[in-house]
Amino acid sequence: MTSPAPADALEEIQQKLADGALLDAGAIIESLWQDFSGDPNLGYLKALCYRLANEPTQALSVLKKLSTAYPDMARAHQEIALNSLALNLPQEALAAAEKAVSLDGSLIKSWELLEPLHRAFSPEKLTATTEQIRFLKSLPTELRTVIGYLSAGKLQDAERLCKYFLRDNKTHAEGMRLLAEVLTRKNILDEAQFILETLHELEPENVPAGIQLFHVVMRRQRFHSAFEIATRLQSRHPNDVDQIKKAYAAACFAVGRITEARSLYEELRKQYPDDHLIPISQGHIFNSDGEREAAIQSFIASSAIKADHGDAYWSLANTKSYRFDEKQIIKMKELEQQPTIGELDRIQICFALGKALEDLNLYDEAFGYYSRGNQLKLPGTHFDTQQLAKRIDAQEQVCTPELFSHFAGSGFAAPDPIFIVGLPRAGSTLLEQILASHSEVDGTMELHNILDLAKRLRGRDTQQEAEPRYPRILSELDSSLFEKFGQQFIEQTQVYRSSAPFFIDKMPNNFFHIGLIKLILPNAKVIDARRHPMACCFSGFKQLWGEGQEFSYGLTEIGSYYRQYVRLMAHWDAVLPNFVLRVQHEDVVNNLEGQVRRLLDFCGLPFEEACLEFHKTDRTVRTPSAEQVRQPIYRSGLDQWRNFEHYLDPLKLALGNQLLETYDIPAPQ
Repeated sequence: MTSPAPADALEEIQQKLADGALLDAGAIIESLWQDFSGDPNLGYLKALCYRLANEPTQALSVLKKLSTAYPDMARAHQEIALNSLALNLPQEALAAAEKAVSLDGSLIKSWELLEPLHRAFSPEKLTATTEQIRFLKSLPTELRTVIGYLSAGKLQDAERLCKYFLRDNKTHAEGMRLLAEVLTRKNILDEAQFILETLHELEPENVPAGIQLFHVVMRRQRFHSAFEIATRLQSRHPNDVDQIKKAYAAACFAVGRITEARSLYEELRKQYPDDHLIPISQGHIFNSDGEREAAIQSFIASSAIKADHGDAYWSLANTKSYRFDEKQIIKMKELEQQPTIGELDRIQICFALGKALEDLNLYDEAFGYYSRGNQLKLPGTHFDTQQLAKRIDAQEQVCTPELFSHFAGSGFAAPDPIFIVGLPRAGSTLLEQILASHSEVDGTMELHNILDLAKRLRGRDTQQEAEPRYPRILSELDSSLFEKFGQQFIEQTQVYRSSAPFFIDKMPNNFFHIGLIKLILPNAKVIDARRHPMACCFSGFKQLWGEGQEFSYGLTEIGSYYRQYVRLMAHWDAVLPNFVLRVQHEDVVNNLEGQVRRLLDFCGLPFEEACLEFHKTDRTVRTPSAEQVRQPIYRSGLDQWRNFEHYLDPLKLALGNQLLETYDIPAPQ
């Protein structure tokens, strides 16, 4: 790694350049260059010195190397634009300035360079460019700096400066919006949503704030709330057809208005033929409805529009049955090596390459890409094994037989919900499909209502507190509140149901809250979807999730999570005997009818043949297993992990000896 040049020397160079002492600045640069030529700040100052000395050719020579080594350095691209104009190369200047503002939208100088260039070469972009210049000039200096920090990924600096600015400007719309953007990038979504809801109330005509609120609520998977936001935006701003129409189309798909979503995306595809994101959305709709070939063609169309769009390749891989050809694999490998590709695109392509190479039985190479994708993804997650253990300790300490005995007879008596819990990739979608094939059961989706209730009970306590407020508060509540909470759950989830007397909530993470479920809905059914730990964990490790499941991006992390999950489920078995039915995925594969009858008996449902022919059930499925549950039971996925076993010692160590012995898993080598 290149050592940075001394900060005091860089400051001295900047001061010399500001004073016009170009020869002195150049001399200092040359004295440092041999030892610190890889420092991007020194390289930038060297190019700046050349430009100020009216030597644009030399400046561009430095900048070409700099922008190759640091493709996300917006200032370098701005300098390329300035020097290209000095050499009368307007097309090169246009490309460089557009690259600069795509990396850092606060660079007013680049926008000002673009205004005449767009007037000459891209008049359709001129209005937006002029508006952006006006907008940036209207902002306080602090907020322009915040935008720059955001562009550079300096989230702590951006948050600090934004909060400092808002101390004296509490309701400044752009300040609030930018703080919400910082919090969103830090994955503090509840606070971001609160700020944006406040801003939306203060300024209901502020379309950017409304769109931003919509996207935060969608990320939190509160789909019906997002649909309401999109509907209000569309009603208030019927002429703003671009972002609002796209938001409304996404919301329609999310809440199951599939026909309307299809129609809207068809219109959008015609209206914006160069938008690579629209075919992705169409493909997900097709895939969830079982139209495999249409989904594949949509994802391929996206990659044809934007060749380095990683989601197009990952979406193809995530259909599970698609097979990449040699030409596509070569292309993806080339893209993954490009220094200019975005980090998320690189991650998505790594996971897609892992799947493509695994399908060709090239297991060593496949694991290399799976591992690289996870390594790139892990630093941006917030999984903490110590916090996980603390949460489970608290559940064990509070949710005792004495607690449930004390509150016996409390809660709302409705038997409607069937909760399927466990880890992702453990077979929960298959169980949902089996049960949803029954005439008396509605399949819904992964509902957040129990998680939201737990969050409300937790309040605003911090992770550093020795004793979290939730679940401790369960022992302190009046029993009447449990009935109220249960009734609210039934009322709030009605929007996801049809007319069947029972419905499924397939939120995996509800395994944390089985005690809460028992207290508020004592007649609910809970099914624990369990799968062989090595198969389950490695399948999760290979999966790139849209949101959540942050424990899955490391073998040690996912193994630790599985072990703690098993520990908590054993606690629920002890304190709530017979409340949870455990269904082992391998047992379903080996004895479908026996396990289906066991499931239905537990739920108090009569046997129906349709549950054995679940793959024929026509319903929308929005999980990575969508295509798999439309096929009859198959065994091929049970032991796939064994092809990679020589890489999985960290996973075995994290799972621990007890689990290894229970499942007869060979100990780490």
